[in-house]
Amino acid sequence: MPQDLLPASYDAFLSGLKERIRHAQVRAALAVNQELVMLYWQVGREILIRQQQQGWGAKVITRLAKDLQKAFPEMKGFSRTNLLYMRAFAEAYPDEQFVQQVAGQIPWFHNCTLLDKIKDPDERRWYIQQTIQQGWSRSTLIQRIESRLYHRQGEALTNFEQTLPQPQSNLAQQVLRDPYNFDFLSLGQEAQERDLEAALIRHIREFLLELGVGFAFVGSQYPLQVSGKEYRLDLLFYHFRLHCFVVIDLKTVEFEPEFSGKMNFYVSAVDDLLRGPADQPTIGIVLCKTQDHTVVEYALRDLNKPIGISTYQLKDSLPEPLKGNLPTIEELETQLNVLSVEIEEELESS
Repeated sequence: MPQDLLPASYDAFLSGLKERIRHAQVRAALAVNQELVMLYWQVGREILIRQQQQGWGAKVITRLAKDLQKAFPEMKGFSRTNLLYMRAFAEAYPDEQFVQQVAGQIPWFHNCTLLDKIKDPDERRWYIQQTIQQGWSRSTLIQRIESRLYHRQGEALTNFEQTLPQPQSNLAQQVLRDPYNFDFLSLGQEAQERDLEAALIRHIREFLLELGVGFAFVGSQYPLQVSGKEYRLDLLFYHFRLHCFVVIDLKTVEFEPEFSGKMNFYVSAVDDLLRGPADQPTIGIVLCKTQDHTVVEYALRDLNKPIGISTYQLKDSLPEPLKGNLPTIEELETQLNVLSVEIEEELESS
């Protein structure tokens, strides 16, 4: 049928059909992944049970891997190393329901990464939930773990509890981090505020990822007219989950009490000049090089606008060729475990 004879509604129909097919593909991929993760958990549980009850050693695991690979040559997941991951997975998550509802919602190698790098069950669960909610790739998950994101969430000093209603105050507190990790910037420790601001704008994608889900960039050096005089905000964002503007003031020095007073002024001005009827109260964040907790607490105590004080970190002094090449403690532990298994195999075969 010629293009000009197609029904007027055809394009909309095709677009809707494509979207439905894409959603079905995603659901199918998730279902396949969940089935695979459940299979690996069941295999790992059976190995674990037999090791505990019948004293199976590493030699049996090696033989099992060879037999399974021979029986299922089209499947790539039955290596000896992966069988050991299955066992560790079953040991880490003895609750089958948790595997079905939580751990099974992320890819297998995401789970392997968490087993390697995270020992605390609560922290591991948090990273799983964040991966599900935000769709992290494995490389993004690794970066978030190495930046200690779990330990930085909600750690900023704020006055939100006194200035924001519930549950907004709790939500806002969890949005802020301390410190913020600016390792993606090529700046020295002596960088000036304009240098820091310009570098963050040049790397806005990485900056938004570090800020977290929900931030939308509005502008830098954003102008506000107050009584005929122009004031400029270092960085202005809008947070779509908190439904509010977020003002960020950058400081390359230690926090000083006057910084909070200046931010209080900025937040008041944004509330009056930019905030709409459906928006929640504007939040201010002062990002400093360092801070003294007592000084911050005094500076925020009697302010009536929601303000948080956080610090940031630039790249440390480790030589560039070594960055990213040194193993973490968890990775060293994993290598030692693998080495112990290999030694056990040699002893059994001797």
